[in-house]
Amino acid sequence: MGHLRELKREHRELADRLGLGTVALPEPGDEAARAGWQEILEILYSPEEAALASRLPVLPATLAAIAARLGMPAESLRPRLEAMAEKGLMLDLPDPKTGELSYLLAPPVVGFFEFSMMRARDSIPKRRMAEAMDAYIHGDETFAREVFGYETQIGRAMVHETALDENAEVLDYERAEAVLRDASRIAVSLCYCRHKQEHLGKACGAPMESCLSLNSAADFILRRGFGRPLGREEALDIVRASRERALVQVADNVREQVSWICNCCACCCGQLVAHRDLGVAAVTPSGFLPECDAARCAGCGRCARACPVGAIALRPHRAQGRAKNGLLPEVDAARCLGCGVCADECGKGAMGMRRSSRPRVPLNSVEKAVRQSLERGRLPDLLFDTGAGFGSRALNRVLRALCALPPVDRLLASEQVRSRFVRAVLARV
Repeated sequence: MGHLRELKREHRELADRLGLGTVALPEPGDEAARAGWQEILEILYSPEEAALASRLPVLPATLAAIAARLGMPAESLRPRLEAMAEKGLMLDLPDPKTGELSYLLAPPVVGFFEFSMMRARDSIPKRRMAEAMDAYIHGDETFAREVFGYETQIGRAMVHETALDENAEVLDYERAEAVLRDASRIAVSLCYCRHKQEHLGKACGAPMESCLSLNSAADFILRRGFGRPLGREEALDIVRASRERALVQVADNVREQVSWICNCCACCCGQLVAHRDLGVAAVTPSGFLPECDAARCAGCGRCARACPVGAIALRPHRAQGRAKNGLLPEVDAARCLGCGVCADECGKGAMGMRRSSRPRVPLNSVEKAVRQSLERGRLPDLLFDTGAGFGSRALNRVLRALCALPPVDRLLASEQVRSRFVRAVLARV
């Protein structure tokens, strides 16, 4: 990291604009972390791109709507948006009925952090980017608290299906294999976390090409060259091989139209590291917990060693007729992800997974965005900086998601927005 320089006005305004989204890129207090934060902005965005991005609406908007907002001809704006989409700084979203594109500024995660490392070779200097992200993410807890310090997480753990009893009550969105079978399209990319660690000299032995994108996210990944297409059986093979390697399957935290499934290792994955080391619930648990059959347990500790978040400890156990204590695993339910790695690693078949709860998982990406904005106090930014007016398709979806919230959340939304229009919409429920 170089000497801390003055941040250009364009990049400062871009950082402010990112602060309106569901996940911001907050400026840290630690000097080394701040240098990394500045480096990330300057590596990814030219001053011209930063100036353009800082004026974009929060919700997806069509080319015509953005051109009107910026006072630019659409024909000169399009190539600039397309160039940013090629770099993963912009998401281009086709309307499923008409094919008309809407554009959305990519958030840091899941967004331009991942895209910056999904290609082995492009214009982004990988080592510089890896060093900048490492300094920013680990210099202090500012970014981790922004991403993971709220109730609605970006990812949820999926229980290993091999660890379940055949009679277990499990829904399709909780099964990685069922989600893959339902996907309209699948792509595979380099794992952002492991690729970053490789450039830092900290790579592990887990497969690099293991990040799965699904449905419309796969369309974007393939359209922009961030990954390659994958057949369903090849995708299932990756998931099964990852389970055999004791990797954790972490998926997009929605029930419908899941966008991604990652096969995460405890050493590289930012979500697992934050969950384990920062005391934050960085991953929504699967709703299953390990249960030990004491009669079959040998007290070997394989389950404790395998747990990716350190949720299992061995405790002395007095067995009748034995002079010495045995050891049995004790699970910290508040820390456990319910991933099933421990059960798969148990050589005695003593560890199984039982249903403990069914965590709240947003229906779709719109509900997730609404909840994230609500929790961060950014709901007004989501509603009133659309650039497309109250008739926009995106805003209508947001309002429908607001109306579907439980009463206590609708009340909080009404208090945050303090708008007669939104109050009237919510009152119709």
